[in-house]
Amino acid sequence: MNFTLIVCTYKRPQSLLFLLESVKKQTVYPNDILIIDGSTNDDTEVILKENTFQNLKYFRVDDLERGLTKQRNFGINHVGEQSDLICFLDDDIVLDSYYFEHLIKTYQEKPDALAVGGYITNEARWAKSDDRNDASKYYYDGWMRDEPSRFKIRRLFGLMPDDQPGFMPSFSHGRSISFLPPSGRIYEVEQLMGGVSSYKKEVFDKMTFSTYFEGYGLYEDADFSLRLAKTGKLYINTKAELEHHHDGSGRPNPFKYGNMVLRNGWYVWRVKYPNPSLKARLKWHATAILLTKLRLLNVITTSKRKEAFTESIGRIVGWFSLIFNAPRIKK
Repeated sequence: MNFTLIVCTYKRPQSLLFLLESVKKQTVYPNDILIIDGSTNDDTEVILKENTFQNLKYFRVDDLERGLTKQRNFGINHVGEQSDLICFLDDDIVLDSYYFEHLIKTYQEKPDALAVGGYITNEARWAKSDDRNDASKYYYDGWMRDEPSRFKIRRLFGLMPDDQPGFMPSFSHGRSISFLPPSGRIYEVEQLMGGVSSYKKEVFDKMTFSTYFEGYGLYEDADFSLRLAKTGKLYINTKAELEHHHDGSGRPNPFKYGNMVLRNGWYVWRVKYPNPSLKARLKWHATAILLTKLRLLNVITTSKRKEAFTESIGRIVGWFSLIFNAPRIKK
């Protein structure tokens, strides 16, 4: 299968270089690599001129096309007709050498797949276990990992997710893909992480990434995959391994981030559930308030006090804004 890799980047030249070096080591190499650069300086362009990569095409976008969803849509419009698949990677990813090989095999094993996501290996420590007696652990499919404190506290308030990882619960606030174990299996999901995703090219004949998610685009991947899951199957292949090395540059300030957590989180919830029940509404707000209080507690429990406080204020402002100015869901 011919495939195109699209990497949208913004002021992360060194991280991008690490990613491309790992792409160079792949057992299956992309037919095209499109770098969509929204940087306001020349650093990324310079580093790509100093380091050449096969099949790479570089695009620098202006203000009108800058922002994650806009850059992705720009990249899609420049994919060649010969491509069967379009793969997306964040610019701060490092791939296992067999990443693309396993990703493409998934489409052969699951011919009904519209999209397939990769598996991040450095976000949680898992161990095999059939013992489910430790309340401090999370168990799934014969594996266990530490249960994060936020879920332990949510359990006390009856606010645990009512669906499996990779699916959105009735009141949102679910378990992410990181709660699927490194079992080597392929799992069906309805949410993909956009920075480690791939899609059949035909998907984009009818769908695009929503421009509601401007700039940093928090949860834009959830919006797109939830809409896509209404039309067909999505999968995660835990053999398609990679590491995500979070690069802080290019991220929004903590206040804006906190505001997006609430507003964009509410938006994607309503994409899946346009008319949630009263119980689900109450649980969504109760969980949002509880998680905001836990984030505010980080002012005391972490060294990044200012960041925790500023993000918490952003969340509070975002929550109140839903009462007076809730986002309109784009069809």
